[in-house]
Amino acid sequence: MAELDTSSGGGKHKGGKVRSKKASTRVDLTAMVDLAFLLITFFMYTTTLNKPKAMNVAMPDNSVKTQSLPIAASRSMTILLGSHNKVEWYMGEPGKSAPTVDHYGKDGLRKALIDNAKQVESTHAAPDNTMEVLIKPSDKSTYENLVAALDEMKITNVQIYAIVKITQMEIDDLKKNNIY
Repeated sequence: MAELDTSSGGGKHKGGKVRSKKASTRVDLTAMVDLAFLLITFFMYTTTLNKPKAMNVAMPDNSVKTQSLPIAASRSMTILLGSHNKVEWYMGEPGKSAPTVDHYGKDGLRKALIDNAKQVESTHAAPDNTMEVLIKPSDKSTYENLVAALDEMKITNVQIYAIVKITQMEIDDLKKNNIY
């Protein structure tokens, strides 16, 4: 039982007057404690938990050496994440096709992903008609840029993509386009 004792003590005070002793006041807090636990229980049962906003990314296990599968260069798109919220992408192998500097968003990277996926699908026979994307963040890109690129993969429904290390040749290419 919860109680709050507010007794002042009564008895003698300054001035020598004798006052009558008052009965102490007691407040029974049992009902308030019961109400608090009832509210806590109510909110625990009725609150919905936040759904995770994380995206599942399967990272390779470095301890196991696996054999790499050959991928046609014409089906691969490489995205280089540069500075100033800019991105550079090219199809195929580095140095063999002209890179395009673009930005994130609906009219930039997303449009390029959709267009290139359609082109790969139309030029290759099934089941090898899906585009594979390599995302290469540079030292000058931000974590936000990587998340934006992964969001574009999800939005454009790219099934196969990987985050890999950027090569020195690609860094030089970013420097040449002033986004490193």
